[in-house]
Amino acid sequence: MTQDSCVFCKIVKGEIPSHKVYEDDAFLAFLDIHPQSPGHTQVIPKSHFRWVWDVPQAGRYFEVVRTIAKAMQNLFGPIDEVHSRIMGDEVHHAHIWIYPSPQKAHGDKMDLEGNAQKIRDALK
Repeated sequence: MTQDSCVFCKIVKGEIPSHKVYEDDAFLAFLDIHPQSPGHTQVIPKSHFRWVWDVPQAGRYFEVVRTIAKAMQNLFGPIDEVHSRIMGDEVHHAHIWIYPSPQKAHGDKMDLEGNAQKIRDALK
């Protein structure tokens, strides 16, 4: 898969809309369109890397993931359990999933804009 055909690269370029929760010069976080639970977020490097292990700023990458996960705690009910999965099989672009426990989370997982706003507000 090339950068031109990568769906995540198209999201970074703004060619495909997304519900962004975080963005800096190197990383982007947005809600998954098929969420496991309310607030299910994809955290990706803006540059195309096939695997998380290929991202040169791995420490900074994991700090972004940690920051969002900590902000996410207790946003979707009285929980502190935030799951994470390092992915790379469905979309051939490094990505990390973070999402509240599906068994404990409260709220409508399909309220993408509302859930994105909750996370953005918690990151302020």
